[in-house]
Amino acid sequence: MTTPARRPVPGPGPVLALDYPMSLGVYDRYEDAQAAVDHLSDHEFPVEQCMIVGTDLKQVERVTGRLTTGRVALGGALSGVWLGLFVGLIFALFAGPRDALMTILGCVLFGAFFGLVWALIGYAMTRGRRDFTSVSQVVATRYEVLTEHKLAQQARDLLDRMPSGQGRAGSA
Repeated sequence: MTTPARRPVPGPGPVLALDYPMSLGVYDRYEDAQAAVDHLSDHEFPVEQCMIVGTDLKQVERVTGRLTTGRVALGGALSGVWLGLFVGLIFALFAGPRDALMTILGCVLFGAFFGLVWALIGYAMTRGRRDFTSVSQVVATRYEVLTEHKLAQQARDLLDRMPSGQGRAGSA
């Protein structure tokens, strides 16, 4: 007798693999998929045999403002201040008690200057190709709940008993 071949779900490591995963439903919102797994957990289902897989990934970039030379200079100077403060505090540990404050202030000023110059050089090198600030993230448009094949029917029965409007979603 031979053992069936293992068909893992792609993932970064063996912790995320399931043997013969089966879909319990596909949800448009992560919160709905999470609620389905929570419902299973509330009913003593072995949820360690479940996965929520985000599919149909897309990158969303939200433009947060216009980037000007002044903003670049201010941001660079502030970053330099933080780095200078950190380095100054470390140097102050080895300086005498009378020199500690001057050491910290000197490092903060040097850091602010260095950060300002470095940021302006970087901004000048872009030659205006990206004159805006933004934040980006990768989001899924659908979330599929999977479980081991041997537990799929039990999970489906439990999800069918969820309060109205929160039960199983469409299958993939």
